[in-house]
Amino acid sequence: MNIYEIIVRPLETEKSYLLREEGQYAFIVNMSANKLEIKRAIEEIYGVDVDRVRTMVVPGKANKMRGRRQVARRAPWKKALVSLASGQRIEALEA
Repeated sequence: MNIYEIIVRPLETEKSYLLREEGQYAFIVNMSANKLEIKRAIEEIYGVDVDRVRTMVVPGKANKMRGRRQVARRAPWKKALVSLASGQRIEALEA
């Protein structure tokens, strides 16, 4: 799998911005990617040393809709929390 297929995009939430102060970054990743692939992709794309990768699958939520079909479900997605080596930052995401 291509490294740009592994990392879908950075996750931009209030909690992820608070984690950046501690050297942790959140990403939405491909569902089939494992921790080693995520680590290699982050190191190659951003040029940093990854210390730890934690992953979780976020279940899809139910959306209420009008009309015949009352409930639609969003697809589940995979989130990765990446801890960098001490003193390192991803400058591209800090802006």
